[in-house]
Amino acid sequence: MKREKKSGLGALPVYFTSISSILGAILFLRLGVTTGTLGLFGVLAIIVMGHLITIPTALAISELATNTRVEGGGEYFIISRSFGLNIGSTIGITLFLSQAISIAFYTIAFAEAFYPFFNWFAGTFGFVLPRQVVSVPTLLIIGFVILRRGTGSGVMLLYIVNAVLLLSLALFFAGSALPSSGVEPMQMVGNNFRFVNGDQFFILFAICFPAFTGMTAGVGLSGDLRNPGRAIPLGTMLGTATGLIVYVLVVWKLAVSASPEDLVGDQFIMSRIALFGSVMIPIGLAASTSSSAIGAMMVAPRTLQAIAMDGTFPFKRLNHFLSKGKGANREPQSATVISLIISLIFVSLGDVNSVAGVISMFFLITYGSLCLISFLNHFGSPPSYRPRFRSRWSFSLAGFLLSVWVMFMINPLYTVVSYLVIMLIYIIIERSNKDKKGLVNIFKGALFQLNRKLQVYMQKQRLGMHKEEWRPAVLCLSQHSFEREKVLELMRWISHRHGFGTYIHIIEDYFGKQTYTTAQEILSRLVETQKRRGSTLYIDTLISPSYTAAIAQAIQSPSISGMENNLVIFEYDKGQHHELSRILENVNLVKAGNYDVGIYAISKRAVVPKLGIHVWIHDLDDKNTNFMILLGYIIMSHPYWRKTRIKIFIMSSQGNLVEMKETLLHRIKAGRLPATMANIEIVQVSDTDSFGDVVLRCSGNAGLTIFGFPDDAVKSNYNDLFLRLDQIGDVLFVNASQAKEIT
Repeated sequence: MKREKKSGLGALPVYFTSISSILGAILFLRLGVTTGTLGLFGVLAIIVMGHLITIPTALAISELATNTRVEGGGEYFIISRSFGLNIGSTIGITLFLSQAISIAFYTIAFAEAFYPFFNWFAGTFGFVLPRQVVSVPTLLIIGFVILRRGTGSGVMLLYIVNAVLLLSLALFFAGSALPSSGVEPMQMVGNNFRFVNGDQFFILFAICFPAFTGMTAGVGLSGDLRNPGRAIPLGTMLGTATGLIVYVLVVWKLAVSASPEDLVGDQFIMSRIALFGSVMIPIGLAASTSSSAIGAMMVAPRTLQAIAMDGTFPFKRLNHFLSKGKGANREPQSATVISLIISLIFVSLGDVNSVAGVISMFFLITYGSLCLISFLNHFGSPPSYRPRFRSRWSFSLAGFLLSVWVMFMINPLYTVVSYLVIMLIYIIIERSNKDKKGLVNIFKGALFQLNRKLQVYMQKQRLGMHKEEWRPAVLCLSQHSFEREKVLELMRWISHRHGFGTYIHIIEDYFGKQTYTTAQEILSRLVETQKRRGSTLYIDTLISPSYTAAIAQAIQSPSISGMENNLVIFEYDKGQHHELSRILENVNLVKAGNYDVGIYAISKRAVVPKLGIHVWIHDLDDKNTNFMILLGYIIMSHPYWRKTRIKIFIMSSQGNLVEMKETLLHRIKAGRLPATMANIEIVQVSDTDSFGDVVLRCSGNAGLTIFGFPDDAVKSNYNDLFLRLDQIGDVLFVNASQAKEIT
């Protein structure tokens, strides 16, 4: 059974549509003025820069066209089906405005082809007719023909138009230098070679850029192509390459044929250079601009209709009105009327330069956005992205950056306003179409790839990480997530700015369907709670038959951050001493992996930040001292502790006071102690003082107390260290696996 074909159109109509748009108004009307103003090198710079933006866009469009089934709607259909309807609609609206204003641009340029008539009229009657006497009726006629006859009437003109263009250009290249210049061709090149008037470069770039945007004109025929996946890439890229070559050759011909004064003074300089130029150049201009205007009038309404058919706009009646179609081909009558109204508004301006500048900004933001989304989609590498024609993500990124830079150089204010408007359009569309794929999906893929590459990179660099400044990659294991919020708060404090925190809720049981379901429910509750609190913690659950087995599993699992976990925190309620006993039984298991260890003793008191963080140092060994002080400063970086201060207490016997102060000053000056004497208080302890009483006297009301414990504390009588501090508030006991160098 034969597969039904929509149409017999191939790559040739796409190519001719692109060429007739590229070789149009700017080529005939503004290239000579630009060459005379900037010089040969200046115009070549405009041509190259313009193609550095349009070629990545053409590559992106060509790639997308081979990744999805292409139907009617042209560029909008390709973009929306590849990037999602919300992103596609946002770019599609700016694309439609660009296309609608292009209709006006081409119509205004078409009126310029009648300059012999306007000159005759002014000379005969002494009155200068406005160009609108030609442009407005022409636009109305084009709109009437499209509304009555449909798009089929426009495609038939392609071959005639391109034949006229070819003949006009051939006669132009056959022409000779103007006799009024009085110099030889090679001498003319020397006069026009220099890059001059650089201050006008971006003004003229804005005027010339619409010429290069014609490369995607053929994409609008997507609904009428037999094989869009082949015709669009082939026709678009050939059209772009042909346009680039022709523009370079025309600029060279202009530079060797006329003086700068002649080039600047006469926008129809090509008609003076070409053979039979007074006839053929106006005809070529009229043919190319009328064809481009008809093409834009065919494409713009279909773009708007396709956007409305996807239900993009927030009002159903508006979507229904704009999506109306007539006949079997659903000719977009309502969308054509809207396009015609927008075009008439800009035609009333009547000036090629003004409209060209507006088009440039619209096309630049459209192309820039398209290149950015293409880069993110390319970089994210979703499995569904499998184009047969492949570009490179670096091209798309370069196209985006260059388009933004050029926009800022043309007009910084308009650039900022343009991107604010496109962001506003996206927000409105996103709110009205929450169920459709949007920017978040694109960024998810890009972030996934970035995270993947970073993790691999950090693993490769892991061997040298012990020499770098310590950052917390903290792992906390608890069975009491819903009863003890304080441990989650501690994790948020530590991982807020300087590190990464992973919190694991332990379920002591055997893995099975029921326990897995329970674990997922607990995980959802914890994630939702932390989301409301603005937490940056990574939350997970772990099912294991025993507490010890759970610890062994957790400390061997890779960190989601890409860093090795370096600090393991346990927690216990001061009223539940058996919990402390179980923790201490497993400390050596953790220490076997060279982890730092924290044991958070939770009291019934509320943590009051303004009461400060107190750090107690038993002696001046580097192993725990710097680690405790560093943890204190890391915790203070959290906004919850912004009104607090850190206080360091060092216990000393009465006879050792002078020696202790000298040692402290030496260590501070050497940079081995990250504190000042203003933060330090030496507590003199007599033989009769109880350790617990001394701490209670100084830190009984502290917001948080940090205490170090030695390696052998888990083997000796731990009551002397852990339980004798039950009378004060929350205490974080820490033990460093090795001394921390603080630079």
